[in-house]
Amino acid sequence: MPKPGRPRSQTAVERQREIYLDGVGAQRPLVPAASGESLEAAARRVMSPEAFAYVAGGAGLGHTLAANRAAFGRLQIVPRMLRNVEARSTSVELFGRTLPAPLLLAPVGVLDLAHPDAERAAARAAAALGLPMIFSSQASVPMEQAAAEMGDAPRWFQLYWSKSDELVASFVRRAEACGCEAIAVTLDTTLLGWRPQDLDLGYLPFLRGMGIAQYTSDPVFQRLLDEPEEAAAPSARPSLPAIRTLLEMVRRYPGPFWPALRSGRAAAAVRKFISIYSRPSLTWDQLGFLRAHTKLPVLLKGILHPDDARRALDAGMDGIIVSNHGGRQVDGAIAALDALPGILEAVADRVPVLMDSGVRSGADVFKALALGAKAVCIGRPYVYGLALGGEAGAGEVLRNLMAEFELTMGLAGCASVQEIGRECCA
Repeated sequence: MPKPGRPRSQTAVERQREIYLDGVGAQRPLVPAASGESLEAAARRVMSPEAFAYVAGGAGLGHTLAANRAAFGRLQIVPRMLRNVEARSTSVELFGRTLPAPLLLAPVGVLDLAHPDAERAAARAAAALGLPMIFSSQASVPMEQAAAEMGDAPRWFQLYWSKSDELVASFVRRAEACGCEAIAVTLDTTLLGWRPQDLDLGYLPFLRGMGIAQYTSDPVFQRLLDEPEEAAAPSARPSLPAIRTLLEMVRRYPGPFWPALRSGRAAAAVRKFISIYSRPSLTWDQLGFLRAHTKLPVLLKGILHPDDARRALDAGMDGIIVSNHGGRQVDGAIAALDALPGILEAVADRVPVLMDSGVRSGADVFKALALGAKAVCIGRPYVYGLALGGEAGAGEVLRNLMAEFELTMGLAGCASVQEIGRECCA
């Protein structure tokens, strides 16, 4: 098995050579070299139906999923010849950090659906390459434990705005304390989208105590558990599967098993999470609360309209992530790549603009940067790598993306990220 944590300085040519030389010894790559359909298909073979549906699924009929990919397909790279690209640099600077490539690991919840090491494995894979990981609010592992795997490597925190402002402030304090360098507020999930793949299986991981580790590890959330519930939540009919689900909740709850079972605190944590994790009443007015509680850069994730980008700047935000949540929220929404030019025009270089949703290859990264994105966030591909090989699998996916991006950049006639411009694509 390939060793995780290859040197950060590995070039694209070295990555190619490594794969080919491994092949001489009959050692095939741990993950497919393409990060699209073949990687997804390989992951599907090793993941449970419920886990794969949750990660791969989209909203409604999947039109937004398809639109994200179609948008990248329409944009075509126009290579230029006879430019000296022998020495290539893929580095970029973002909020004072020099990154080896314009790539971040997008926040993806419930990573133990893909691998038992969950965020720990993903964090190690990111840190080995010097890439920032954005810790999800809906993580399987508390942010402090994931941060401990990263040393001085960059990390951010993604915030779902709870109904409790006190909990929001606690999350932000913890993010600062464990070395996160920015806060990305996800705006497009104040309600859970209609996701038929999950609905057909009757499966929501949070109801099994999965993906709520940031909450159960939080002192404010623990205090909220002591408050009376507003109304008794309906419970599943007594049955063997329901009992198994209860035991799953208890096993995932921090602390000794039997006290959590006898007290009912694990089940109460799930009920409390479901009742407060998201805030449909959130408006622009609340952003001032966050701005007052942190000096870290704050980015808004989920912006698709130029007017919303302008309002973000008016609210003192430090960056924007153009995103439709990977097609998981609104079926028939505009593709993130199609929304990107209008956002960039509205922002006019005043703050960094990143994007995610539909990025599956190094060529996709190049296209997003050609339109003007500062960097892109990678989601499902690294999760599939995690499912196929844990830390090593996620690391291979990321190294392949970095290598393909570097080769695409050089073959298009660009020796650095700074040379990638709108004229590079038609």
